[in-house]
Amino acid sequence: MQSIDIFLIVLYLLSLVGIGLRKPKENSAANIESYLLDSRRLTLPAFVATLVSTWYGGILGVGEYSYLFGISNWLVFGVPYYLAALIFALFIAKRARRSQMLTIPQQLEHAYGQGPAHIGALLVFVMTVPAAYVLMLGVLIQFLTAWPLILCIALGSLFSMIYVTRGGFRAVVRTDLLQFGLMFAGFILLLFYAVNEHGGLSFLQQSLPATHFSWHGGNRASTIAVWYFIALSTLIEPAFYQRCFAAKNETVARNGILLSIAFWIVFDFLTTFSGLYARAILPELQDPISSYLHLAGRLLPPVSLGLFVLALLSTIMSTVDSYSFLAATTIGRDFLWSRSSRNPASVEWYSKIGMVLTCVLSIAIAAWAQSVIRIWKDFGSIGTPALLLPLASSFSPRFKMTSTWVPSAILISGGVSTLWLVSRTLSGNSDYWLDIEPIYPGLLTSLLFFSLDKVVHRLHRHK
Repeated sequence: MQSIDIFLIVLYLLSLVGIGLRKPKENSAANIESYLLDSRRLTLPAFVATLVSTWYGGILGVGEYSYLFGISNWLVFGVPYYLAALIFALFIAKRARRSQMLTIPQQLEHAYGQGPAHIGALLVFVMTVPAAYVLMLGVLIQFLTAWPLILCIALGSLFSMIYVTRGGFRAVVRTDLLQFGLMFAGFILLLFYAVNEHGGLSFLQQSLPATHFSWHGGNRASTIAVWYFIALSTLIEPAFYQRCFAAKNETVARNGILLSIAFWIVFDFLTTFSGLYARAILPELQDPISSYLHLAGRLLPPVSLGLFVLALLSTIMSTVDSYSFLAATTIGRDFLWSRSSRNPASVEWYSKIGMVLTCVLSIAIAAWAQSVIRIWKDFGSIGTPALLLPLASSFSPRFKMTSTWVPSAILISGGVSTLWLVSRTLSGNSDYWLDIEPIYPGLLTSLLFFSLDKVVHRLHRHK
């Protein structure tokens, strides 16, 4: 990288700090809605920019998968999430905005009481701790600096979290607007140079294994299918609910998600084909997780290289800061604050405590797991069965579960998936019990509780 590239990166980081540390005047200590949701005035362009950039933080994992398995990346990390987001847009978005809630645990409290709300707050906190994205940010910083990975993870985590604590949700949205533009610009540049220098589809077909153009990429159908169930986590995705709660109105909430799906499809095209070019041009890479960086270093001239590095930084950091704020406010407001005096003036203080806890836990998990895919899969396999049916049904009087069953449904469903997850360690081999992925028994357990709840409720009603 040349001096001009480094200058662009420094300018970008200073811009984030400048945007993030500007505290809105109306963010008084007692104005919870302003701090958590920017006073519910999120417009359609801002909604799309913040949701698109936030939900695409796994960019290095996408590069790794595209490099190894080709266009099946679209069927694994694209299509299942489009479908789940479409379900959210059509059936949940308007209901969520109409509810006037601030957070997911508050919705659980409204529907089922404090017990399920506190359990839900802990689960949402664990699910939103941005360990996977902190790890990717650390890998990117290490690639650029050659510093030790744990130091890079810590530095990336601290920087990404510090500037949103003061500015609240408005700081998240404003930084996301900048990052949204950079992430698209960087990958458009990379793909343009790749096509211009090496040619189009015919070059890729001649240079890549045939499996890279198959729907499975050489993987078993069952391996791909599990991601369609993990994608159901979208229906309990805190970032989706937060944006819907903050939307200007119900129409913005629904249409914002529909437009976001279109932008994700375009961005998936850019990232998937960039991964294909990386494999075709650099077939002997030992670390496919950094395939985009190697490809950019090979193809891009100064300034363009700096802009592409900013695209990667923007894609990852937009997710780290957003999920950090979600995790911090969840453990701060919905667990610590809700168990205290509930003084509105102390919400921001408890959120700052939550940010410290989030930072520490993110660094610890990232350093321990050292695998983005593993973090995504394991946490999604636990949180989705535990919260999916209780939360999704809570917006409908007809389908809502009764409060009696919900705590057991959440704890036991999540517990079954957790037990299944650690079965490989308990059995001493690399297979889960019965060779079944952990998300399946958890979802089955949750469905059983949901069905029993409906049966018992119907019997009581007919007595």
